[in-house]
Amino acid sequence: MRLLIISLTLIAASTALADQKPNIIYILADDLGYGDLGAYGQTHFQTPNIDSLAQQGMQFTQHYSGSTVCAPSRCSLLTGKHVGHTAVRGNSEVQPEGQLPMPADTYTLAHLLQGAGYTTGVFGKWGLGAPGSESEPLKMGFDRFYGYNCQRQAHHYYPYFLWNDDEREILWDNFGTETATYAPDLIQERTLDFIEANKDRPFFCYYALVQPHAEMFAPESYMEKYRGKFLPESSFEGVDDGPRFRKGPYGSQPEAHAAFAAMVNHMDDDIGELLAKLDELGIADNTLIIFTSDNGPHSEAGHDPDFFGSNGGLRGYKRDLYEGGIRVPMLVKWPGKIAATSTSDHLSAFWDVLPTVADIVGLPVPENTDGISFLPNLLGEQNQAEHSYLYWEFHEKKGRVAIRKGDWKAVRYDVSVDPDSPLELYDLSKDPTESRNLAADHPQLVRELDRLIRDARTESPIDKYNFAK
Repeated sequence: MRLLIISLTLIAASTALADQKPNIIYILADDLGYGDLGAYGQTHFQTPNIDSLAQQGMQFTQHYSGSTVCAPSRCSLLTGKHVGHTAVRGNSEVQPEGQLPMPADTYTLAHLLQGAGYTTGVFGKWGLGAPGSESEPLKMGFDRFYGYNCQRQAHHYYPYFLWNDDEREILWDNFGTETATYAPDLIQERTLDFIEANKDRPFFCYYALVQPHAEMFAPESYMEKYRGKFLPESSFEGVDDGPRFRKGPYGSQPEAHAAFAAMVNHMDDDIGELLAKLDELGIADNTLIIFTSDNGPHSEAGHDPDFFGSNGGLRGYKRDLYEGGIRVPMLVKWPGKIAATSTSDHLSAFWDVLPTVADIVGLPVPENTDGISFLPNLLGEQNQAEHSYLYWEFHEKKGRVAIRKGDWKAVRYDVSVDPDSPLELYDLSKDPTESRNLAADHPQLVRELDRLIRDARTESPIDKYNFAK
């Protein structure tokens, strides 16, 4: 009888372990390019902690951001929709703080995980609804928020305040022109506190890092490591005092090369500390970690992406819809589930994350998403569904659209000026740098992709995100 009880107890424990939902940590770097990690070819500096995710998990080579700038990319991530169907399709400011909100009835990845019994937290940069709006973080499925509500405020690494849930936390030692509290340090502390507080229950941590977005600032201890190593230096003269100081314009940086390496180094150290915390708490084996970036590399406040090869040899940067603006690194670690040192060329994008997570926690995928779960690919299974196409649009710089169907990529610029401007066509299997426009050689394919582009989008409830007919 005693043996029977022991056996039944072991079976029950084994079943409970098998049914245990994994913790999910989604780490989103800000403006980190496809070539800015060691795992993706960066040689100027090292990123050992982030690279360890590739060594212990899966590295994606054809993953795409939701957009080529911050807010629409994050909206796509959280809603499971591409930017032809999201409400937020650009970075539109609200004064004095914040960006245009998503509709109040928006269903997010955080809502989905709350419904599955997860405690949810977002740490870092929000950018999807001003304080008090219908889509501030605590109204969009998150139990906890710490960081910047506003993208414009997040330009500053020594801000006057951060948001602690729905209250401003004043950083008194940054007043005037002081630089005592580096905001990423506080955000890191609160992130680790959240993980420790929820170690005994399933949690979702959306860690929206602010590095290496401009301005180009890092603590002096990190600057010392790289000062004088990347000559000739790149310099930037910004706003360092006066009425516009820390209200959007970037501060000056005479050593922007050193600052960029220092910022990525600081970010990598924070990821290393997070990984060590998971080990310390004994929950690393039941935690799924995804690391990626919200779009391609920027060229602002002195950063020189060409010097560092930040776009990995691809064409374009942030605000482009060529590959350099939207193809991003993605590393996924899930011990016991994902094979170590595995790679994937599966075509995926931000809008696939919500259905993938739904698949992982055993919930049905919402019907109105554009995404496809890539869980089979993560698990090394052969039944991975594929996209018929991927679509992007951008509403600055006269308007831009792009579509990828298999190996073919079509790009149209100046859409707001001329909806029928020439469609460029590239075969990414032979020309990943998009240097040979083949539109003249494949008129039938151009017509097909043009039709798909026009059918891919619906009108946004925010009128400024609708191209002129």
